[in-house]
Amino acid sequence: MKNVTVIEHPLLKHKLGYLRDKNTNSNEFRELVKEISRILAYEAMRDWKLTENVSIETPIAKTTTARIIHPPVVVSIMRAGNGMLDAVLSMIPISSAGYIGIYRDKFIHNTVEYYFKMPENIKGKDILLCDPLIATADTIVAAIDRLKQYDVGKIKVLSILASRIGLEKVLHFHPDVEIFTVNIEQEMNESGYLVPGLGDAGDRLFQTK
Repeated sequence: MKNVTVIEHPLLKHKLGYLRDKNTNSNEFRELVKEISRILAYEAMRDWKLTENVSIETPIAKTTTARIIHPPVVVSIMRAGNGMLDAVLSMIPISSAGYIGIYRDKFIHNTVEYYFKMPENIKGKDILLCDPLIATADTIVAAIDRLKQYDVGKIKVLSILASRIGLEKVLHFHPDVEIFTVNIEQEMNESGYLVPGLGDAGDRLFQTK
């Protein structure tokens, strides 16, 4: 699927198996989400071109080394995206962070935004948008809509699992967005959960119902 990168790696598949397991406790689940998020960030930054050479001195000799400039802004779609945020920032500590609180209301059959906070001067800056699961894709499409109102740069989505239908919807409305995921799920149940999936990521991260 164009603009979708499925990261095939034995370690990721191993970790995903434990995420799927209903017997994995909340603390283990959080740590696994962080570990996978770091790898997603690593892959999303693979083609980063904005660097500069700086002079340093090692314990042995003087040399030059590359430093990232104009880093992406890491944005969490709350609340589940918060489980990925610190891990991604640990890989790119010079990045700033933003938050979008948005959910799909089952009664009005539409998305509802309750929080939006971005760093200053976000115009033109690239975005790493974090959400562990893409199911119906309604919330992530709405989040991308809002970010584009601020004329941001390239948007890359980091998601552990994504439905094929959800990916198609994102790319229908936003064909310029890139998506990085560990696996594409072929099914959703009548409640909108991915099958086999891993349940509600937010509930499993934060021990809520």
